[in-house]
Amino acid sequence: MSLAPIAQAMGAFAVTNIDDIVVLAVFFGQAPGHRGAAIRVIVGQYLGFGAILAVSISGALLGETLLPPTVLPYFGLLPIMLGLRAAWVSWRRSHDTETPDAQFASPPAGPGVWQVAAVTFANGGDNIGVYVPIFAVATIGTVAAYAVVFLIGVAVWCAAGRYFASRPIIAEALSRWGHIILPVALVVIGTVILVEGGAFGLSM
Repeated sequence: MSLAPIAQAMGAFAVTNIDDIVVLAVFFGQAPGHRGAAIRVIVGQYLGFGAILAVSISGALLGETLLPPTVLPYFGLLPIMLGLRAAWVSWRRSHDTETPDAQFASPPAGPGVWQVAAVTFANGGDNIGVYVPIFAVATIGTVAAYAVVFLIGVAVWCAAGRYFASRPIIAEALSRWGHIILPVALVVIGTVILVEGGAFGLSM
């Protein structure tokens, strides 16, 4: 097999996952101080992207997407709900710190596996839209090559997200404002998915 499919896979992955680096940096920015949190971010990212890949391959094999295109924009509701929940938890936490018993409260666990996975999958509508037609006309060997490149790409993206989150300036900003950045970022991502997809009659 030539190197062309590998190069094409790298390009397709990069184009459809640019925004994931920002989200990963935010998640990794909340990981310090929480045992196993970084691992949970990585596992969640792989689970979410694995689901995207499974839906895309299944859709290509069946000759149509398992989820109709009109359904994909509504994935935007997931990050919005997660963002609102994160905002509520953050508000409750800041409120609780004002009470005498706050010092005995258990520390937050940091990003959860399913939270990261849900955001990754919800943000993957464009991935599915791009991958299905590519896989539909590709050979089994080419699809396998794409899958391997994509899974390696997830590792590279996780490393990049963790790298950005560990830079002093970025790390300080995420440490100070992460509890605000995460809910806002999730709500913005969800809103963009809804609007760009025309959900609820919305449009740019």
